[in-house]
Amino acid sequence: MYDYSSYGNRPNKITRRLTVLAVIFFVVIVAAGGVLASNFKHVGNLIKVISLVRSQYIEPVDTTSLVDGAIRGMVDSLHDPYSVYLDPGTYKQLQEQISGSFGGLGILVGVKDELLTVARVYEGSPAYKRGIKEGDRIVGINGKDVRGIDLETAIGLMRGPVGTKVKLRIVRAGFPAPLEKEITREEISVPTAEGKMIPGTRIGYMVISQFNEKTPSELAGVLSDLREQGMRGAIMDLRNNPGGELISATRVADNFVPKGPIVYIEYSSGNTEVKEADGNYLHLPLVVLVNENSASAAEILAGAIKDTKAGTLVGTKTFGKGIVQTVFPLNNGAGLKLTTARYLTPGKHNIHKKGISPDVVVEDLPDVPGDEQLEKAEELIKSKIK
Repeated sequence: MYDYSSYGNRPNKITRRLTVLAVIFFVVIVAAGGVLASNFKHVGNLIKVISLVRSQYIEPVDTTSLVDGAIRGMVDSLHDPYSVYLDPGTYKQLQEQISGSFGGLGILVGVKDELLTVARVYEGSPAYKRGIKEGDRIVGINGKDVRGIDLETAIGLMRGPVGTKVKLRIVRAGFPAPLEKEITREEISVPTAEGKMIPGTRIGYMVISQFNEKTPSELAGVLSDLREQGMRGAIMDLRNNPGGELISATRVADNFVPKGPIVYIEYSSGNTEVKEADGNYLHLPLVVLVNENSASAAEILAGAIKDTKAGTLVGTKTFGKGIVQTVFPLNNGAGLKLTTARYLTPGKHNIHKKGISPDVVVEDLPDVPGDEQLEKAEELIKSKIK
């Protein structure tokens, strides 16, 4: 049964305040040039719904929760999984990593089939000790359903002060029910760039697991060591690299591509920024390994190498994330992560939702022993060295 009799004929203080808010809100939006006068009724409906819920709903409702819900719905209406309203708690967790005094779990994660998926567990890490395995799907973090969550927000939720605990809800192949894992965060110091000489060859093998502010200097050290050992050709492994900092990826690319554009960044304002290589790069045969979990910043690097013909891409088509997000602070400790730009490869290819096709397609066959993609990369490099 619906009873409308108590609404509409006796405006209360809440209704009057919200009406004033509606007018102010409308004026601000029109001043910003984003809404035409024809949308006034929609703005009015928003305020009216808030007022009705506050005055008529059977249970007490916090106005802050209503406004948060309205903002979240507005961002969700963009249908962009990478644009997210961050409530104060989530935003604070994301910002903690800036100070450098945060702890982690010791796992590398990516998004596969819209689920947060463990790509690597570092030996000796808190996650390793609690039995987290490669391929586990994380569907819950501290009681929050994270199916469909964007990667950056998920990583922020798992990070936090050293010594604090985080609860993960895990879906694992072969297990009928989700697993619950409580893990204590520790200070994690895992290199993002590692390398070695492949035994019996003069081929240097480098793995870049993700991109952060330390990656360029770590890679410089790896390259220096491999050169001292007589490297004549190089394999760079970007498989399962979920991305990271764009600037870090461009600085790494500067080591491998000739002078010219690395990436074009097109902003919503219409302006385009170009990141360029200085021309001081590795003059050796190069093969880059990629797969469906190579994403974002990893695709910037792979796309630059492919388009400039600085190397050969081997593996399977990459993930296809060619957009850039900016985090804006809001009042009351909240934040907004919004897609503000797209990037294009040096050949001005838009790879978003398309991915990058490798020059040589090689599937990874899980039921066959060995690493077919790496073996193909070795074969190609050896032929070029000869």
